[in-house]
Amino acid sequence: MTCGRFPARTVRASLPWRGAEEVSGVVTFVMAQHVPASSVMAVPHGPAGVGNARRRMRRELAEAGAGETAVDDAVLVLSELLSNSCRHARPLAGGGTSEVRASWALDSRGLITVAVTDGGGPTRPLPATPSVTAHGGRGLAIIRRLSKDWGVRDRCGEVTVWATLPRQASAMHVVGTAERDAS
Repeated sequence: MTCGRFPARTVRASLPWRGAEEVSGVVTFVMAQHVPASSVMAVPHGPAGVGNARRRMRRELAEAGAGETAVDDAVLVLSELLSNSCRHARPLAGGGTSEVRASWALDSRGLITVAVTDGGGPTRPLPATPSVTAHGGRGLAIIRRLSKDWGVRDRCGEVTVWATLPRQASAMHVVGTAERDAS
């Protein structure tokens, strides 16, 4: 059977489609599919670029459909990772500028991965147990609490600290946050 110039046939698509449009005799199908969001940016090694990275990440994850609480958690994790990098590590080698690399991705499994890559420091990143009056040392403990998983990768003079978070905050996380806020 023929429909215009094209033979009619059934095509089974695994992705839903939103329609077809004929442009100059060619039929194009518009497929509706979730395209994971990801971004990589160079951030000045120091506090100056942290705000720009947080704002960009917040905007991009929200546009990609991540839940508001998950975006807040991811932004906090990014801020902690960048702060730790500024305080404890060297900038990336090469390029002639003093920078680290921040990245985030929202994958098809519903996980947000946040990572900061720098030139490494004198020690491997580990969570600390600071005293109650200490001014710092809580960053990796915060990251461990908010994330599903986190870790450190060493490669060719670069150290990447990464964390994965759920795209939508779980009910347990929301209840736990509310309980912490109430106390």
